[in-house]
Amino acid sequence: MKKSNLFYIILVVVAVILSAQSVFILDETQQAIVTQFGKPVGEPRTSPGVNIVVPFIQKVQFFDKRYLEWDGDKNQVPTKDKKYIFVDTYARWEITNPLQFFIRLRDERSAQSRLDDILDGETRNAIANHNLLDIVRSTNREPEVTEEFMEELEILEEIEVGRDKIEEIILQKANERTSDLGVRILDFRFKRMNYVDEVRDRVYDRMISERNRIADQFRSEGQGEARKILGDKERDLAQIQSEAQRQAEEIRGRADAEATEIYASAYNQNRQSIDLYKFLRSMEALENSLDEETNLVISSDSDLFKYLKQMN
Repeated sequence: MKKSNLFYIILVVVAVILSAQSVFILDETQQAIVTQFGKPVGEPRTSPGVNIVVPFIQKVQFFDKRYLEWDGDKNQVPTKDKKYIFVDTYARWEITNPLQFFIRLRDERSAQSRLDDILDGETRNAIANHNLLDIVRSTNREPEVTEEFMEELEILEEIEVGRDKIEEIILQKANERTSDLGVRILDFRFKRMNYVDEVRDRVYDRMISERNRIADQFRSEGQGEARKILGDKERDLAQIQSEAQRQAEEIRGRADAEATEIYASAYNQNRQSIDLYKFLRSMEALENSLDEETNLVISSDSDLFKYLKQMN
């Protein structure tokens, strides 16, 4: 009785082990290949659920069914116009044919290594075949001009291909090379690009030079405008002074004429008034003409000499 119980226990244990070895569960995120002595057997298992294999003879290789990521190494790459830049890329890929994938690559580590060779190589080829402007720009956009002087400064060169198109070219060529590997590259993008130190320094110097040129143009235009304003001020001031002097002379002329007319009407009453007027005018002229350092030479027949002689 005890021996039969032990036999049944051993039989149950063996059945459990065999069932565990012969059954595997495939979830929604996985796909699998069944191998026998290292060689694939049957079709790939892609539907989730319970699957049966021959225990101890067949083994199961699981592969991810989800989108997988690839992150490229930062590489220094020359462009067509001999500009060296650092390029950092990334991509997304998936296993489309588990059987072909297993035959060619075996596992995801080998796939990542193969993608490194393919994508890095196609990236180098694409960058080497295009100028730097095509790599960093996507469209021939019109620059925003906020000032009139920027119309001549902000001129963007035309690009022939553009960054987006280059990414599509790399994606297309890479998929051509992975078509027999059981994988498909879904997307490829440039993550980051930067100049190498030597080129970056030259770019910064050119940017500084360009900004200095704009500043010099600002100063030149400002100085020209300042000179124009000063010229207008001097012209307006001279015009105002000239007009003021003209008006002053006209006023003096009218005043002198009126004064003369008043004097004439006042002193033309009789002979004594006329003589008094001539005397006052002569004394006024003498007062305005002489000072302590002035020597006066007059003729003997002048009215002034006559008055001075009379005074003596």
